[in-house]
Amino acid sequence: MSILSLIGRKKELFTNDISNHNTRLKEIVASSTFLVIGGAGSIGQAVTKEIFKRQPKKLHVVDISENNMVELVRDIRSSFGYIDGDFATFALDIGSLEYDAFIKADGKYNYVLNLSALKHVRSEKDPFTLMRMIDTNIFNTDKTIKQSIKNEVKKYFCVSTDKAANPVNMMGASKRIMEMFVHRNSLDMKVSMARFANVAFSDGSLLHGFNQRIEKKQPIVAPNDIKRYFVTPQESGELCLMSCIFGENRDIFFPKLSAELNLISFADIAVKYLKEKGYEPYLCKSEDEARELVYTLPKEGKWPCLFTQSDTTGEKDFEEFFTENETLDMDRFENLGIIKNEIHFNEELLHSFEDKIKNMKENLEWEKEEIVEEFFKLLPDFGHKETGKYLDGKM
Repeated sequence: MSILSLIGRKKELFTNDISNHNTRLKEIVASSTFLVIGGAGSIGQAVTKEIFKRQPKKLHVVDISENNMVELVRDIRSSFGYIDGDFATFALDIGSLEYDAFIKADGKYNYVLNLSALKHVRSEKDPFTLMRMIDTNIFNTDKTIKQSIKNEVKKYFCVSTDKAANPVNMMGASKRIMEMFVHRNSLDMKVSMARFANVAFSDGSLLHGFNQRIEKKQPIVAPNDIKRYFVTPQESGELCLMSCIFGENRDIFFPKLSAELNLISFADIAVKYLKEKGYEPYLCKSEDEARELVYTLPKEGKWPCLFTQSDTTGEKDFEEFFTENETLDMDRFENLGIIKNEIHFNEELLHSFEDKIKNMKENLEWEKEEIVEEFFKLLPDFGHKETGKYLDGKM
């Protein structure tokens, strides 16, 4: 069974849009040079493959994960082989001096795509990981845009998230604030972004966890009250590349909500997934029961599952890609919508945010409540709700 059928769909989303623009896409990629930041994550790998298979003149990939980078190269060599252009990978932290030296040594690219992010809502549970999220999602983006401006890069692209539209968690809010910093830099260079749904079976996702649970002979756990939209890894790569190449300044691309983009619960996907693996789901009443039955049920063709309602901090009841205050272009592409942004940022508030976060880091001391307070100054309507419960407190 394909990923598409597991997420309740019969066809890929962007086939017609890619087909209609592929000739121009190939021409631009084949005559251009690219830097992909965060290129060894699930979305980064998908974007890197979309660029690689269109024969770029230069494609450099940077990621902090040495192991994921090795797999990316093996995957590309096994699927696509080689290109005449310069293809190279670098295991670097983009917040480091080594990365700055790397950019100083070369830095000459037509397009820079930033896919690096801390994407998990669970990362807001403690003040220290939360500060790293701010660095990664906001300040590293700002830093790499400024480097791109200095090196006269033609276009900068970065990924936002559907959770940035009317955010209720710190991850979504960090991406919304990132968009403000991007807008400030858009005065000096052309930028575009993308918001999209969950990437099915991406590293660290709940669906990817299904594979791990089966491999390790552990119960399957999923919320039964939360429905989400899913895109495939390839679709995420296509969406990012289309925004990077065809997006105008400050455009945000997103998948149109349609019959093709199916809303489905995690529990429903778990049932489909287990049946594909040859197991009937067995619904348990507690974690203890599920852990106990995993030793016996699989021999009977059943797998212990725990499907419960969600009560963790930052969980949004529904997904949305844009707000009522944003202007849309729904006509340019068949299955891609575009948010057409005017410049939107408050210079004084951004400076204040930078200064406050800098002071916290210099003192090596901060509380989560202090950071939340600074977020509210930039996002007065921020719908953050603290329940005191996090995913790390569950199986």
